[in-house]
Order: sequence, then C-alpha cells, then structure tokens
Amino acid sequence: MLDQLREAIRARHYSIRTENVYCDWARRFILFHDKRHPRDMAADEVTAFLTHLANERSVSASTQNQAKSALLFLYKQVLGIELSRLDEIVQAKRGTRLPVVLTPREVHALLGATQGTMGLIVGLLYGTGMRLLECLRLRVKDVELARREILIREGKGNKDRVTILPENLVLPLRKHLVRVKVLHDADIAAGFGEVYLPDALTRKYPRAARHWGWQWVFPSPVRSLDPRSGVERRHHIHPESVQRAVREAARHIGITKPCTPHVLRHSFATHLLQAGYDIRTVQELLGHSDVKTTMIYTHVLNRGGRGVVSPLDVL
Repeated sequence: MLDQLREAIRARHYSIRTENVYCDWARRFILFHDKRHPRDMAADEVTAFLTHLANERSVSASTQNQAKSALLFLYKQVLGIELSRLDEIVQAKRGTRLPVVLTPREVHALLGATQGTMGLIVGLLYGTGMRLLECLRLRVKDVELARREILIREGKGNKDRVTILPENLVLPLRKHLVRVKVLHDADIAAGFGEVYLPDALTRKYPRAARHWGWQWVFPSPVRSLDPRSGVERRHHIHPESVQRAVREAARHIGITKPCTPHVLRHSFATHLLQAGYDIRTVQELLGHSDVKTTMIYTHVLNRGGRGVVSPLDVL
C-alpha cells in the first residue's frame, strides 16, 4: 500500500519531501491502530489518531493538519474511499504568530561567525530573501552575475521569480563558482558529473545532465545515490548542514532568539520595510501570492522600536 501511495504522489509531481512525509504519517497511522489496514478503518479511526496527536503528543496545529492531509490523500487517491462525516474530522486552528527578526547588528555578527561556503549561503539568504531550499537548489545558469539577479525556479507553489543579487556577494560567488567548476571537472574525469534534472529533461536532452549550466551552485562534498532512481550523483548540500551551521554560529555570538535560516528571510523583509521600500516590491521579491502574507512584516512599522514612543519615555 505504501508503494501505491508513493506512485500516486509521484504521478502528481509532488516533491520527494512530501512523499516521505505522507508515507511516514500513513505508517504511523497504521501502527497506532495495531497494524490494521486503512481499508478496514474510517473517519472514526482518523479522528482518534489526530486527537491522540493533539492531546497525547502535543503537536502543533500545522503538524496535526499535515497528518490529516496525508491521511485524506491516502484514502481518496490511493484507496478510493470517500470518508463519511468528513466535516467532523478535527481540523486544528492555527494561531497567528509574529516572525522572529534579527537586528542589523545581530545579522552582521552572524555573517561574521560563518565562513566559507556556509557564510556565502547565509549571506545569500539574508541578502536575497530566498528560502533555504530555494538557495540550495540554485543552478549555475540561474545566477546572473552581470545583471545582479538570481532566477528562482520552482519555488514554493511551483512558481518562478527573480530576486536581487547583493553587490557584496558578486565577487565571493564568482570565486565559489570557480571552485565548483573544478569539482565538476573532476567528477567528469571520474566518469560521473551528472546532476538531477526535473521532469523528462534527461530523456529530452541526454547531455544536459553533465552540462555546467545545470550544475548545483552549492553541490554536496560527496556523491550519493538518488533515492528514486538509484543513480550515483552529486546532490546539493543537505539543508540540515546549513541549519546546524546557523544554530552554532548564533549560539557562539550569544543570540538568544530562536535562530534558523528562515529567520534571515524574515529579517530581509523586515529591514526592507524599515528602509522605506514599498510593500508590493517586498511581496514580489519574497514570492508571496497575496500581499496579506507580506503584511505580517509591517509589525515593525507600528509596534516597538522607532514606530511607537512609550509614554514612559515622554515623562
């Protein structure tokens, strides 16, 4: 059944991360009900599992809703079963949370605490507003050094967009690409050098997988087996490596806020608004479909900091 679930997910071109998450929730659901087949269960069992996650495991609302989406996909798309009383299945209500934002001084200290490739990635995350995976999935052909632009392909929602390339990162990025080219040439000489290509491009352009323009900007230091095809190739740097580097750097310089790579994206948007840039411009750079999503960063314009003067300071 899990194989059927994977086939259904791949037929809809979902990402491998979604595939792994959905299969994991299906496995947990089966184990929770003593390895009963989902075909022999219905809405009552789904509700019991989701209630267990909320009450016993104390998971967040987003995690609970993720589990619900995975199970509904399993029943509808794989088993062909429409769950009765679908409206009665618990739907966790997500709260509104303000993003964690670093001050410019904290960002400066964080950049100084990261070196080499990780330092370049951290600089790009803050300087462009990219998500972590958007940065790690950059191809050489999508970096326009002369035009100071970065083309982000297949971002969140499978949308392309263009963002800025900071002037201060042009020279470090150029030097980094020279080192990556040497690594790629060594792979070619060793009989490797192919990179993962989306959709059916490998069959349409057989030589494109070894072409320099399609290579990852941030390749992994080691080759590994593709989890779907089993082909040995060089993937991009693992996201956990960047997350670990940011955590350690933040702890080293004494940042007490929860500091992750995504915090740099929040800081990028907040600092642009503080500098007076139009919210529509920030929306386009971030790739938000709705300006309401971008408006969460306007909290810096009317709360705290220089936005409001406390009456205590007026006395």
